[in-house]
Amino acid sequence: VSGPPTGGGGFATAKLGLMFDTKEYDDHGRFKISEVVFLGPAALPGSINVGDYLLAIDEHKLSADDNIDQLLQNKIGKKVVLTISSASNGASPKKVSVSAVSLATERGLLYKQWVMQQRKYVDKISNGRLGYVHMADMTEPSLYQLYFDIDADNHAREGVVIDIRNNNGGFVNPYAIDVFARKNYLTMTGRGMPSAPGRTQLGQRSLDAPTILVTNQHSLSDAEDFTEGYRTLKLGKVVGEPTSGWIVFTSSYQLIDGSAIRMPFSKITDHEGKNMELVPRKVDVQVSRMPGEGTEKDSQLDVAVKELLNQIGKK
Repeated sequence: VSGPPTGGGGFATAKLGLMFDTKEYDDHGRFKISEVVFLGPAALPGSINVGDYLLAIDEHKLSADDNIDQLLQNKIGKKVVLTISSASNGASPKKVSVSAVSLATERGLLYKQWVMQQRKYVDKISNGRLGYVHMADMTEPSLYQLYFDIDADNHAREGVVIDIRNNNGGFVNPYAIDVFARKNYLTMTGRGMPSAPGRTQLGQRSLDAPTILVTNQHSLSDAEDFTEGYRTLKLGKVVGEPTSGWIVFTSSYQLIDGSAIRMPFSKITDHEGKNMELVPRKVDVQVSRMPGEGTEKDSQLDVAVKELLNQIGKK
């Protein structure tokens, strides 16, 4: 049940694609850049680097009392002039003009950056043998992104890690499952052309390589349908944490006081006829990430890579 609308309005806050060193701010009140988001507003000029200091926004000199979000209100899509210095004392400042973006855009860029980091991580710890794909949800855009990622990087790999951690569902699981379930049965070789699987030649996505699936407790709804299909069809092992156990179709009804309630209208059962709601999908190898793990360490991917390489065998 959700409460009635609370109204709203006000200005939307723009984002710069910058993260700041919290310790530097707490200790000295300075805005030291700890991360420049890939392809974000601050990254595009190419002149703002990690370790630089943000001194001013649109000529407003920053102090520890300033709220950057407040200074960026109502500036989405507008040019913002940043004053940057590589020195903590503000020596030799330079002005950089950027185009601020919405919070949703910055989140999308952060997600793309995270996927790139995960892909590089898997490539590194597998010595280049394994590929990596992540599905953020089970919507049509994510399905097309899966197609692109498979075609762009993964056909040349010996195996692929499929990551659906934090996937909040949708309803394209049958199409995604097909990519990994289809097997090649003939090869086509055109005159003067390299050989390729018949399915691929005919435009049907088919990875036809060993895979392993990684899930966590935030994999829910259609991500759990995908996990059930992956296990039932015996496509590979599942590593990580059991899924959420949130698999039911609901619709929303508004009440007289303006609040809303969601009511189930269709249940999902597995191939044995068992209700999947409130029953998390199991994993074959249970691994939880340790507190403090960042992009430089991922225990679940470590185990997934080890298991898949063991399945493929030594090169």
